[in-house]
Formats: sequence, C-alpha cells, structure tokens
Amino acid sequence: MSKVIVFDHPLIKHKLTFIRDKNTGSKEFRELVTEVSTLMGYEVTRDLALEEVEIETPVCKTKSYVIAGKKVGLVPILRAGLGMVDGMLSVIPAARVGHIGLYRDPETFLPVEYFCKLPQDIGERELIVLDPMLATGGSAVAAIQFLKDRGAKNIKLVNLIAAPEGIKAVQDAHPDVDIYVAAIDEKLNDHKYIVPGLGDAGDRLFGTK
Repeated sequence: MSKVIVFDHPLIKHKLTFIRDKNTGSKEFRELVTEVSTLMGYEVTRDLALEEVEIETPVCKTKSYVIAGKKVGLVPILRAGLGMVDGMLSVIPAARVGHIGLYRDPETFLPVEYFCKLPQDIGERELIVLDPMLATGGSAVAAIQFLKDRGAKNIKLVNLIAAPEGIKAVQDAHPDVDIYVAAIDEKLNDHKYIVPGLGDAGDRLFGTK
C-alpha cells in the first residue's frame, strides 16, 4: 500500500488557512498556492538519489553531491494543477512539464480526458502529478493510469487538500503511488466537494465562476 504523507509545517498550515478563506482574492490565492507548493516541493524531493562529485572551491578541492538517477517531470492536471507548477519549478527548475486535461462529468462524476501532452521520455523520469484537490480521486486515478499506459514507472501525487474517499480511491487503484498532501479534510458532500475544503480551486485560481 502506498504511503500518505501529510505536511505539518507551521508555514504550510498558516498559508492554507488563507487559501481556504472565501474572502481571499484570486491574486493572493495564486500566490499562496505557489508558496505552499514550493514548501511541499522540498519534502516531495527528499528521496531523490545523490551522487558524489569532486569540485574545486576558491580554497581547495572537495567532495560534494549532485542529484543523480532519474530526471523529474511535473504533470499538472488541468486546469487547477497549473497553479502548483511554478512553486515546484522553483525547487526543481530542470524538471520537464507535461499536461493532462481532465474534467469531471457533472452527471456521472467520472473523469473525461480532453488534452494530453507529455515529455517523450516519461518512462525515464520521476513524475510528480499535481492537483490542488483530491476529492473523489477519479481524475487522479485516471491521470496516473494514463501515465502508466505511456510507460511511466515512478509516480508521486501531490495535493493541497484531500478527502479520505479520494485517498482510498487512489490507493486502491494505484498502491505503488505515494500521496503527499497539506491537509486531509473531513469528507465529501452530496455534490462531491471536499468539506470544509476551499471551493473550486480552478475558479479561485483564475477568477472564473
């Protein structure tokens, strides 16, 4: 079974409060999502492999470390996942960025794919799937499966807020994918929105209704 890593850093909790607040406007909302994504990026990349190299400082030669092994790819689920990309890129600037477009059918609540553009070498990359909300888990499950169908072998999922139902759905479908979240909320309501949640992340990021 995959791991669920919940962030308990005071800065993340503080910023998440203002992300949730309905009075926070789109500009500040975007900035806060970027900041939290940056902070989460440090922990998400904690297990990246290192290799020792020799460099020369102004004083002498010394041994030091650089990132080794798999290259990193960021895959935001459109459109809300776009809000997390800049924060992650500030930590991993060499990462390639792919995009998967999914929306939730309002009648069936099932994900429908409408766009996909990925790096050609995703099988060689450690992929980090980004989506602020993990509600039913349908979009995340579908996006991860789509990546696996294209040859991806090493995938992590990063969300700001998750519902227990969404976590269970991802773990049941993809027990090899670890989930990183800033908070686990109480439940889903009858409309499949996370409670207490933060509303529609895409609308709040881009100022739409």
